[in-house]
Amino acid sequence: MATFLYSIGRFAFRRRRLVALVWVALLAIAGVGAATASTATSNSFSIPGTEAQRAFDLLEERYPGQSADGASARVVFKAPEGEKITAPENAAEVSGIVKELQDGSDQIASVADPFDKKAPAVSQDGTTAYISVTYDVSSFELTEETRDSLKNAGNDAREGGMTVEIGGDALMVMPETGITEVIGVVVAGIVLVITFGSLVAAGLPLITALIGVGIGVSAITALASVMDLGSTTATLAMMIGLAVGIDYALFIVSRYRAELAEGREREEAAGRAVGTAGSAVVFAGLTVVIALAGLTVVNIPILTKMGLAAAGTVVLAVLVAITLIPAFLGFAGERIVSRKDRKARKAAAEQAAATGEVLVGDAPRDNGGTRWSRFVQRRPVMVLLAGVIGLGVIAIPAASLEMGLPDDGAQPTSTSPRKAYDLLSDGFGPGFNGPLVGVVDLKNSDDQDAVLQRITGEIQKNDHVAIVTPPAPNEAGDTATFQVIPKDRPNSTETETLVHDIRDLGDTLKSEDGAEVFVTGATAMNIDFSEKMNDALLPYLALVVGLAFLLLMVVFRSILVPLKAALGFLLSVVAALGAVVAVFQWGWLGGLFGVEQPGPIMSVMPILMVGVVFGLAMDYEVFLVTRMREAYVHGESPSEAITTGFRHGARVVTAAAVIMIAVFAGFIGSSEQMIKMIGFGLAIAVFFDAFVVRMAIVPAVLALLGKRAWWLPRWLDRALPDFDVEGDKLRKKLDGDAAEGGSGKEERETVSV
Repeated sequence: MATFLYSIGRFAFRRRRLVALVWVALLAIAGVGAATASTATSNSFSIPGTEAQRAFDLLEERYPGQSADGASARVVFKAPEGEKITAPENAAEVSGIVKELQDGSDQIASVADPFDKKAPAVSQDGTTAYISVTYDVSSFELTEETRDSLKNAGNDAREGGMTVEIGGDALMVMPETGITEVIGVVVAGIVLVITFGSLVAAGLPLITALIGVGIGVSAITALASVMDLGSTTATLAMMIGLAVGIDYALFIVSRYRAELAEGREREEAAGRAVGTAGSAVVFAGLTVVIALAGLTVVNIPILTKMGLAAAGTVVLAVLVAITLIPAFLGFAGERIVSRKDRKARKAAAEQAAATGEVLVGDAPRDNGGTRWSRFVQRRPVMVLLAGVIGLGVIAIPAASLEMGLPDDGAQPTSTSPRKAYDLLSDGFGPGFNGPLVGVVDLKNSDDQDAVLQRITGEIQKNDHVAIVTPPAPNEAGDTATFQVIPKDRPNSTETETLVHDIRDLGDTLKSEDGAEVFVTGATAMNIDFSEKMNDALLPYLALVVGLAFLLLMVVFRSILVPLKAALGFLLSVVAALGAVVAVFQWGWLGGLFGVEQPGPIMSVMPILMVGVVFGLAMDYEVFLVTRMREAYVHGESPSEAITTGFRHGARVVTAAAVIMIAVFAGFIGSSEQMIKMIGFGLAIAVFFDAFVVRMAIVPAVLALLGKRAWWLPRWLDRALPDFDVEGDKLRKKLDGDAAEGGSGKEERETVSV
């Protein structure tokens, strides 16, 4: 592996113009594809294998022509204080808006008058009413004229003193991340400048990461319509691709500069940097890809697409790191090193030339990493206990985790959809915003009318039910639908109990009569989705951790080091989940992070956090511990190897973690709750994993284990493939070639670098 990557690094350095041209061409092709691709027309959400999905599929089969993909909206009215919405002047105003909406767009499918006697939409106290609007197309296909017509509905009524708010998905727009995303990239740039002391060295990781992300996100945009990729897919890919792209470039550039400091000429330094740090990048990227691609086991299409798209962006980041980075290093020349270091090396070279000494590179110096590692090794038990107990305390809120999917009730209180949601809850009851759709398959029923009467009667007796609408059979008479309005909020445990009660009733009817009863609708889909996430979490965790454990065992030639890595990850991810619960569910410090309405954690969050954070956590494990392993196999004691690993890796890992935290934290400013939560969760998870687990707990455990940390049974060592991640075979080969060719030349040529 190292020898192969070494050859790639040298080739890319020599043929840098060709390599750069290929990547720029790929970026241009992807950009053109994104610009000319048709807009995604849907953002479908399905959960194969669940009852809610089976009911949804049955509706599509038995009610042909009634598409569920069309956008919808509710225009909610509340009469002025002391008045009724049913008062003649108010009712006339609302009816006029119904006519206005009907004439406002040819994309309208239907507009329901709230005063229609067949299906009234007026609250019992007569103060609130709503107009239901449905469209023939999805929200992504609505024209600006149609949106404007909906937005302007009710302007005259507002001027007359009525409250008018609009909810539903018809006005849904692409989520905005806000200025904080830009701030995150700026922070990354500042950290790189401080780390390298060179604007060229700092700009290189940013530029290459943006190229990789640009290609990845453009490709996702180009394929969005064909593959039905939602907006969140591109955002997640951008988030992860930008973070790992900067980090991977950072590690290779840092190793390149270290090779220069040891006396290598530039092309040789590029080859060795890609052969050693590049090997770590490949394996670190592979762990991220395993974690993201592993989301396919959950068998939820939207999650599978998100995982595979993000994994593809990570693959691009790895390819950019091992090809475009060495090419750009060739363009950068001596400017990759800070001016101060160039002057110091020039002076040292002049002095060596005057005295006849051979310049062999800089001697190792103590830095903050070495001092910290020695402190940890002096007090390993104290550091270990402090880290474990601290993260354990932060993880406590995770025990109270409640999961669900956000609706308009999770929107900021200043938005019109949230105000419409609250008006409907106040006027019609908390459960009105989460109606359940009952679907009855009557094909095998002997007495259809009796079955329907029994179903609605039994459901109406349930303590958690407010209203059950009369069943509406289809034309064939083999299917009927009805609505159940719960008494409680859509995301409450009482509503979840109600869904299961109705399904239990359906099981009884099926055994007695042959009729089948299904429950679907957004609320039921959310409940099924949360349950499926819960059921999939442990198998997914076992799969990802198991595969990565095997991979790390190959990398480190050890059993205990991968085991420690996996346990440390579990600790950091549970602590991060506890922090997410505290902020987004309990509301602690919610104002600081823009959380206006605490509520259940999104069902996808825990499993997505496990997948993403595991891959990223293994990045730091590979980059930091590979240096330790490299020093150990070259004859250093376990204690010295830990110090060497921190000497070369602590500053770079710290910078990488700060950059990743900044990038993820930038998405906290998103207008979409899911993106905001993911950004916060990943940022805090990286903080815990990098600074508590990898920088404190890892060296403490290795110090306590000593030589046992690197133990591997001989039979297993022989059975495992050796990819030479540390570059030991590469180094021996190069040193042997240098000895045969009389290689003092290489060292002498570096004095001008």
